[in-house]
Amino acid sequence: MTQIYFYSGSANKLQTVCRLCAKAVQQEMKVMIFAPDQAILEQVDRLLWTFSATSFIPHCSSDVEQQVMSMTPIVLGDRIQSDDCFDILLNLHDQPPPSIDQFERIIEVASVAQEDKLAARERYRFYKNGGYAIQHYELDE
Repeated sequence: MTQIYFYSGSANKLQTVCRLCAKAVQQEMKVMIFAPDQAILEQVDRLLWTFSATSFIPHCSSDVEQQVMSMTPIVLGDRIQSDDCFDILLNLHDQPPPSIDQFERIIEVASVAQEDKLAARERYRFYKNGGYAIQHYELDE
């Protein structure tokens, strides 16, 4: 069954996303960053280029050729295909993602902003009511 990882209290949600992506790449895992908002995906794209002064986090958009996407550890997309093969879905939507069970892990990041915390609590309840195993981490940033 899919495991859910919640990271709450992030002072900078997209920086936290980049740190989690870097960790996943080190562990040789494939990550889909899901957000229906193209502006958020563009922000994450820019951050992944500049996140670390000494390294690069390889990533691409989900609208590239399948061969390129399959070789890239981090994929940014606004939709999830049933044939996508990712270990982790990093959800940047304010709703639970579709196709939850096709991923080993789902990562949720909640910022300190009140609106974001409320949306994250709703997603947490959704997962809990669905019987998913949830691990919660409080960030001290």
